[in-house]
Amino acid sequence: MKKSVIVIGAGVAGLASACRLQHAGYEVTLYEKESLPGGKMHRIQQDGYQFDLGPTIVMMPELYREVFQVCGVDPDDYIPMQRLDPMYSVYFGDQPEDHYEISSDLIELTKTLESFGDEDAQGFLEYLQEIYKRFLVAKEHFLQKPFRKPSDFYNYSMLRQGLKLKTFDNADTFISKYIQNERLKQMISFQTLYIGVSPYSGPSLYTMIPMIEFLYGVWFIKGGMYTMAQSLERLFKELGGTVHYNSSVDEIVIQNGQAKGIRLNGEVIPADFVMCNADFPYAMKNLVKEPKAKGKYTDKKIDNMKYSCSCFLMYLGMDKKYDDVPNAHNFIFNEELERNLNDIFTGKRLDNASFYVYIGSKLDPSLAPEGKDGLYILVPVSDKSCSQYEWNDETIQHYRGYILDALEKVKGFENVKQEIVSESYMTPPDFEQRFNAYNGATFGLQPTLSQSNHMRPQSKATHCENLYFTGSSTHPGAGVPIVLLSARIATEELLHDDKGILFHTR
Repeated sequence: MKKSVIVIGAGVAGLASACRLQHAGYEVTLYEKESLPGGKMHRIQQDGYQFDLGPTIVMMPELYREVFQVCGVDPDDYIPMQRLDPMYSVYFGDQPEDHYEISSDLIELTKTLESFGDEDAQGFLEYLQEIYKRFLVAKEHFLQKPFRKPSDFYNYSMLRQGLKLKTFDNADTFISKYIQNERLKQMISFQTLYIGVSPYSGPSLYTMIPMIEFLYGVWFIKGGMYTMAQSLERLFKELGGTVHYNSSVDEIVIQNGQAKGIRLNGEVIPADFVMCNADFPYAMKNLVKEPKAKGKYTDKKIDNMKYSCSCFLMYLGMDKKYDDVPNAHNFIFNEELERNLNDIFTGKRLDNASFYVYIGSKLDPSLAPEGKDGLYILVPVSDKSCSQYEWNDETIQHYRGYILDALEKVKGFENVKQEIVSESYMTPPDFEQRFNAYNGATFGLQPTLSQSNHMRPQSKATHCENLYFTGSSTHPGAGVPIVLLSARIATEELLHDDKGILFHTR
């Protein structure tokens, strides 16, 4: 008889874990509080326009493909991809010289780098070489393995590898060793925001994010990022798995130090194992109610941990095509990135923010009515734990007004206010309410040094058997490729405990 696994949450890590476990021979049932799969990889549908709710940029496509390959199917039948070149546009102002097209093609990239001067072009290549060395160490020794016990990290071999990561300087300090031009520095360092941490405080290792873009490219999945969520759900069902939507789990049932199932609407549903994809801080405070099973993650500990930034998102249906805007991905900077980010992480309301504009319908016209485009606009903002202001209609209108004023200065968007025919928003309280993102922190726990690797919540519960965690607040961290790694680690941990399988990542 097959052993049973309950997976809580149909976020991308929950879906990937469910697929892997179902393929491995378990009877897997997935419970999701929303009506659709994907978690923050959700979809917004309004007035004929379709938007990815959260993540939009596909990096490290091999990790997206891996789940399907492990389950014995061709990824191209599920998530057809195309490489984007240029990858994105960057704007610092309204003049032609303020606009940069960023390519992962070495020839085109070199032209852009040399426009900042030969010394900075040389420095950029030196930065790439140095961070690539660290990336290989991180990939081999840290990102793909669990840390069950202190000795998994605190041993001679691991500490020797850890020193190679040189994590004690922040991203901005590290980049400044190689590059002097402020614009070029910002174009590299801002990408730590992909995982919700400031380059002025986040470890320098996270400058591997732009390196991954430059060396491996940026990709697009036909239909948008939501296609990944739909395809994982489809694969899971094809493998024989069961999904229950609109099913908000009340509790992880724990008896005698073992997870025994879940409580849903007052009913106990038994299982041999529980895989929790709910945000780890939320799960520890609300789903794990047995004090001993929490271990060190008491309510007080959870409240005192550091959280990533949140996001304010606008989904705008427009009455035209933006043919004069060359790329789908666009970053608009205000030249005061450090002040902007300091304000975010100290809880101030922003009056002069940098932001991101994505036009998915430029890559797949089916995402908008014929002859029209949809604009997805994202502004990093404070999470609720540090925010000094409330989210209400006045706050939304404040951000909306500033963003549209700034966007009108960018070529191609000069009349953007008059071209809006449909709009909706996501705010930090929405992330908290809809996706149980603790404090509305879009990316979960901040990846600070004290909340990374062995010091980050691990896949295997420390004080409860048969309970596992996956997702952005667990090791190895946030970002779609990384949470796909967390799903791999979590399922391998379960298989190790149940079947004694030793994986190469150990």
